[in-house]
Amino acid sequence: MLCYGLLMIKTTPVTHRNAALKDLQRIPGVGPSIANDLYGLGITAVQDLRDSDPEALYAKLCVQVGQPVDRCVLYVFRCAVWFADHGASCSDPDPEKLKWWNWKDPT
Repeated sequence: MLCYGLLMIKTTPVTHRNAALKDLQRIPGVGPSIANDLYGLGITAVQDLRDSDPEALYAKLCVQVGQPVDRCVLYVFRCAVWFADHGASCSDPDPEKLKWWNWKDPT
């Protein structure tokens, strides 16, 4: 059940999923596709990513889909975990940390 002020709405699995996907898409670089990936990994809210291991999430996704996934997804996962740990609660997060391409593997 979701509560909006005085309005109580009974949630169904579809409304819960839609609310989860919408929340996950608050993360910079996360659109519908990666939000679905995260949801499939059991992540239903930004706060679920706090203290997560992006590499472990990426490895789990690769196993789930049965093949290697584009490494850019790992970079988005790194950005998403940083956002959950620091950026979501910060009024002025470092804009460079909010760009997934800045989370590439060191060369």
